[in-house]
Amino acid sequence: MQRAWFLPALVAVLCAQEPAPHPSYDAASIKINNSGSGSSSSNGTRGQIMMVNLSLKRLIERAYDVKPFQVTGPDWLEGAHFDVAAKYPPDTPETEHAAMLRTLLEERFKLQVHRETKELPGYALMVTRGGFKLKPVEAGRSSSNSNGDGMITTYKATQLRIAQFADYLARYLGQTVIDKTGIEGTYDFNLRFGREDTPADVETAPPLTSVIQEVLGLRLQAQKVPVAIIVVDRAERVPIEN
Repeated sequence: MQRAWFLPALVAVLCAQEPAPHPSYDAASIKINNSGSGSSSSNGTRGQIMMVNLSLKRLIERAYDVKPFQVTGPDWLEGAHFDVAAKYPPDTPETEHAAMLRTLLEERFKLQVHRETKELPGYALMVTRGGFKLKPVEAGRSSSNSNGDGMITTYKATQLRIAQFADYLARYLGQTVIDKTGIEGTYDFNLRFGREDTPADVETAPPLTSVIQEVLGLRLQAQKVPVAIIVVDRAERVPIEN
C-alpha cells in the first residue's frame, strides 16, 4: 500500500519545491547609448516601456526600487548608458514591473547582486508642533516635477502622497528619509527653495528645511536609519545581443 502512493507524493513534493518563474518581458531590446547626452528619459504606455540613455546603475536602481546611494559597485556602472525598449502584457500588475526589469538585467548583463543592511545617517520626516498645513485633494494620477539651476529648485506636486514626497526628499538629499508623519491622503503643493550651503552674498531662496516647515508644516529630524544596500557582485559591460 505504501508503494502505491509514495511515487505520486514524491512528485508532488518536488513540484512544490520548484521555484516560481521570474516575471519577464514578452520582448525587449537593449542598445548601447554613446550619445554623451546629459539627459535621459523614461516613458511608458499600457504594455510598453521606453528608457532612453539610462546608466546601468540607474537601471539597477529601478529594478530593485532603491535610490542612488543604495547601490554600490564598479565605477563604470554610471558611465555605461543604454536604451531599453520592452513590451509586456497590458494587464501586468504594477508590482511586477521591477521584477521584469531585474530578470532582463540578469539575462542580458549577467547581473548578480547581494543585499546588506547598514546604519547610515538619514532623516525622519515628521509633523511640526503647529500641525500639518495642507488640505487633502481627490486622489488621482499623482505626479511631481522638479527643476533647478544648481542654486534654486522648484518642485510641483499634484495629488501626491506624503510618502512619495519623502521618497523625493531622499533622492534630493542623497540620504534615506523615513516618513513618520502618519499622514494619509493626497495633496497638491508647490515649493521653491535654495541650497543650504549658498554663500551669504548670493541671492537665492530659503533653504529646503525652512520651506517645508512653512508651506507644509513638516520637519526633517536627523537620525541614524537602517539602509538596505544593493551590492553589485557581477555585471557585464556589454549586454548579450537582442
